[in-house]
Amino acid sequence: MFSPLKAAFALLYLVELISSRPLTTTSSTASRLKLSEITHRIQQLNTGVQVPCNDTRVAQVVFTDRKLSEHDLLCQAATALAKVTRCKNDYEPLIINLKSLHGKAGCSLSTDNEIYLRNFLPELGNFTQALYRRLSTTVAN
Repeated sequence: MFSPLKAAFALLYLVELISSRPLTTTSSTASRLKLSEITHRIQQLNTGVQVPCNDTRVAQVVFTDRKLSEHDLLCQAATALAKVTRCKNDYEPLIINLKSLHGKAGCSLSTDNEIYLRNFLPELGNFTQALYRRLSTTVAN
């Protein structure tokens, strides 16, 4: 009598654990790879003589806002970068990876506060690095 009950509780626990994980729209390996690519691309852009279109102003994404989900923040970052038109080729790989991670058609982004692209990129890099680390520790557990 107890073993079917134990199995049911174990199954419920596993379902709850899986449903509470972040970035579940793609496999965690693919998500980690995309996050790693984003971080690497940002590092490449920052190591150049000058960040392409560094004086371009973009909407500020508050990556520390706990009210928004990771998906919303990734969506906002993709939306902010998509508005950079002068250097579109430089940022297109970032936008594609960000869009594939959040899986949303669109999101709201306030343009009340803007920052320079040269300041936006390190913030995005820190955020994606933190997500990568969190995914790595989740997979390890």
